[in-house]
Amino acid sequence: MDIYDDPAFHMAREQFRLVSEYLELDENLRQRLVLPKRAVTVTLPIHRDDGRIEVFHGYRVQHHLALGPTKGGTRFHPNVSLGEVAALAMWMSWKCALAGLPYGGAKGGVTLDPAQLSLRELEAVSRRYMQEMNPFVGPRTDIMGPDMGTGEQVMAWFMDTYSVYQGYSVPEIVTGKPVSIGGTVGRREATGRGVAYLIERAMNTLKMTPNRCTAVIQGFGNVGGVAAEWLSHHDGIRIVGLGDASASLHNEKGIDIAAAQEHVRRQGGLAGFPGADPITQDELLTLKCDVLIPAALERVITGENAGRLQCRILAEGANGPTTPEADQILFQRWDEIFVIPDILCNSGGVIVSYFEWVQDLQNLFWRETEVTDRLFRILEQAFGAMLKRARTRSIPHRLAAMSIGVERVVAAKQARGLFP
Repeated sequence: MDIYDDPAFHMAREQFRLVSEYLELDENLRQRLVLPKRAVTVTLPIHRDDGRIEVFHGYRVQHHLALGPTKGGTRFHPNVSLGEVAALAMWMSWKCALAGLPYGGAKGGVTLDPAQLSLRELEAVSRRYMQEMNPFVGPRTDIMGPDMGTGEQVMAWFMDTYSVYQGYSVPEIVTGKPVSIGGTVGRREATGRGVAYLIERAMNTLKMTPNRCTAVIQGFGNVGGVAAEWLSHHDGIRIVGLGDASASLHNEKGIDIAAAQEHVRRQGGLAGFPGADPITQDELLTLKCDVLIPAALERVITGENAGRLQCRILAEGANGPTTPEADQILFQRWDEIFVIPDILCNSGGVIVSYFEWVQDLQNLFWRETEVTDRLFRILEQAFGAMLKRARTRSIPHRLAAMSIGVERVVAAKQARGLFP
């Protein structure tokens, strides 16, 4: 039985197969590249507030360490599985290599719904998870970060738990932690800002005028929320569709993003927001717009709806939002839809996480303007490299971006050889 049996991992493996065929990689090398170096599963028993003991399941996958330590977030979500985590770790490998970061990919997760836990219970799960991961992670081995269902507070608990076992403070073991204990300014906004910057670059390439454009965003958390705020306030783009786990909304005249954010702060989700009309998720994704940003879960752009997309730019803020079947359709529509693939589009988070790690190692911290400037420089280099390869070789943007990342990992593995 394939221990990574999961739709997300099958999708990541199929994407890699297409890249490996394009690059004509040796079959022996393909196995080394696709399978994770290490996968850890743990059980996490905690005391619930009502006196019961409940056991949760946790995972951590380290894809490769050829370029340096692994890097990746930890998500708390009811659908977390080992296969999903392995897929996310693989995508992180290509993402880091494309951006030129000295990291391999990693990912972790715990199968739970954080909304069903009290703050004390959430702390207990977080600390137990880090305790179990202690032998397998480290600032030079595997650096953790936040993901869906986690954030600054969970990262602070991770850091404190690891530091207790070391006997001294180790801020560089995690990124995305509070600034007060070694976090970097600009980390929370990094992914969303990166998405917005790359949309601006795509618009410039396509000679589109931002303040005449519309956008639809699925996902209204750190990624979608920050991107929505930047695009609407900085670029004057009208947000006509918005969705989260609780609701999907449409207003052709534009949704007031500040009002929507305030509603989410009060109510916990977009459901019931009075400034737009409710629609289905499928209707949200297929609304007529200039920019479509899937910024939530994997596999939402499929073979069934890819042909009905009505956007000019598809900016993948989420990991793996587009299936291989949808990719085939999108490639046939390459002159209609400009795809910014996930391994580039949402790489702002790991880039600024790298900045945080570097600052912690040096005990020297930067201003937010410096963080943002460095972020945009790296994104510009990666965007330019992807666009150049796609145009000169007449290949889809995803294949161009992934082939650059895979080539860099291949070069590192070949240079280091196989031990012994």
